[in-house]
Amino acid sequence: MTHDFVILCAAGMLVSLYLMVGQKALVVAIRLYGVQSLLLAAIAFALGTAGGRHHLLVTAALTVVLKAALIPWFLQRVINRIGIRREIEPFVNVPTSLLLCLGLTVVGYRVSLGLAGASQGVSHQVVGVALSMVLIGLFLMVTRRKAITQILALLTVENAVFLVAVGATVGMPLVVELGISFDVILAVLVLGVLVNRIVDRFESMDTSRLSSLRG
Repeated sequence: MTHDFVILCAAGMLVSLYLMVGQKALVVAIRLYGVQSLLLAAIAFALGTAGGRHHLLVTAALTVVLKAALIPWFLQRVINRIGIRREIEPFVNVPTSLLLCLGLTVVGYRVSLGLAGASQGVSHQVVGVALSMVLIGLFLMVTRRKAITQILALLTVENAVFLVAVGATVGMPLVVELGISFDVILAVLVLGVLVNRIVDRFESMDTSRLSSLRG
C-alpha cells in the first residue's frame, strides 16, 4: 500500500512539472511548485511512518514549511513587487516543449533501467521520475526567459534529487538535510535579490537582456 502511494505521489510530481512547462502564468507556476513539494513531503512522511525512519518525518515537516509554504510565499511577493505576472514567449513554444519533455521522460526512464537495483519496482519508478524531472528542469532553465521560471526550474531539480534520496535510498543524515534546506533558502533569497536588481536595471525579468552587459 505504501509503495503504491509513493509511486502515485511521484507520478503526481512529474505531472505537476508538465503543467509548469505548459503554464505561462507565474503565479500558477509557483503554486504548482508548492503542490510538487507537498507531494514530496507526503512521500517522505509515508516512508518514514512505514519504515520507522523518524528523520524522514522531520524531512517531511521541513519540506512543507520551507518548500510548500515559505518559498512560494516569497516568490509570490517578488512578482507582486515587480508587477510581472506572465512568462513572455519562451525560446521554444509550449506544444514543442511538451513533446520534448515527453522525450526527456522516456530518456529518464530508460537510463533508470540501466542503474543498479532497477529490478526493484518502487526504486525504479522513483529514480525514473527523478531523472525525468532533472532533465525537464534543466530544459526549462535554458528555454524560459523569466528569471522566476528559471528559479522554479532549479528548485524542481533540487526536489528531484531529494526524491531519489528519500524514495530510493535509506535517506540522508538529518544534519545533511538541514544543511541542504538552509542552502536552498539562502539560494532563493539571493536569487530573489538578483531578480529585483535585474528588474531595476532593465525593467524586465527577461534574463536574455543580460547579454547587453557584455563588452
